[in-house]
Amino acid sequence: MRRTLRFGAGVALGAGALAAYLYSVGVDGVVGRLSGVLPVFAVAVVCLVVMEGVTDSLGVWASVEPLGDGLTPGQSVQFALAGDFFDTLSPAGPVSSEPIMARFIGVTTATTYSDALAVRGVAKYVKAGAQILLSTVLGAFLFLGGPSPQFLVGTMAAAAVALALAGGALLWFRDYLTGGIVVVLAPVVTRVSALYRDDPHDRSVVAAAVERFWERILRFRERPRLLAYVALAGIIEQLVVAGALWAALEGVGAAVPLLPIAAVVPLPRVSVVLPMPASLGAYDVLLGGALALVTGAPADGTAAAVVLFRTVALTFALSAGGLSVAFLRGWRP
Repeated sequence: MRRTLRFGAGVALGAGALAAYLYSVGVDGVVGRLSGVLPVFAVAVVCLVVMEGVTDSLGVWASVEPLGDGLTPGQSVQFALAGDFFDTLSPAGPVSSEPIMARFIGVTTATTYSDALAVRGVAKYVKAGAQILLSTVLGAFLFLGGPSPQFLVGTMAAAAVALALAGGALLWFRDYLTGGIVVVLAPVVTRVSALYRDDPHDRSVVAAAVERFWERILRFRERPRLLAYVALAGIIEQLVVAGALWAALEGVGAAVPLLPIAAVVPLPRVSVVLPMPASLGAYDVLLGGALALVTGAPADGTAAAVVLFRTVALTFALSAGGLSVAFLRGWRP
């Protein structure tokens, strides 16, 4: 019941934020632009959203390749779309959805939960780093010395540095972190496992799982090619999303260049810190505002484009992603 209430509250809060945003830019202007979208642009947005979902499968395949026999191309697409489904419904997007996906990955590859969580955690980190680095390079090329606010480039560069420092700190201090993680998780794991096991997992089981987690992460040093594939998939995905937004902006009559859009695509994802399913409202406001800021497009035009893009993206994530989830196995036979 509490989960349902939290989910409902998150949706209501996000919907309220989106409604306030649309009201501030002019609901009539947004509706008017959406009603005039030509079918060719709407179809382009749909095709690019589908392409973005499929592109993510390259990163999924590369990250899971070290586990067991890895995933087939078809399974990689299935897991990518299923991940989008959980990203949409989970309160904190990938932060709360990846632990769910790790269960399915561990079962499919006949490995452990900690192994699956480690490889997917590395994949998310590398993907985010590649996208932020691309945004920083594009921002420096496009915005420095131009009319766009200069703080955008600084924000992107600071995010790239912070991400690199955070990753380095986690690895450098992993021995110290392991003890704290075990202390926190051991009582929880023992209590939960007691619900379905006669012999609950004890502290040693948790310590071994945490150790496997770190070992699995470090093994990527032996296979940097896989990390390159993950980074490449993240960059392609970023450009495809930018293409979908460009088509949406063209469709609502707010034509702008493609590269400034690509530069700001990762920025609104900070909205995952807010407990709203699909970051509803927060992501839309940040994306619409960023597009208006860097492209100079009218606010009602960027708002209409965001509504069009997000409607297609969320519909695809819930439909194709939900179908993919229906065929996943969460338990070994």
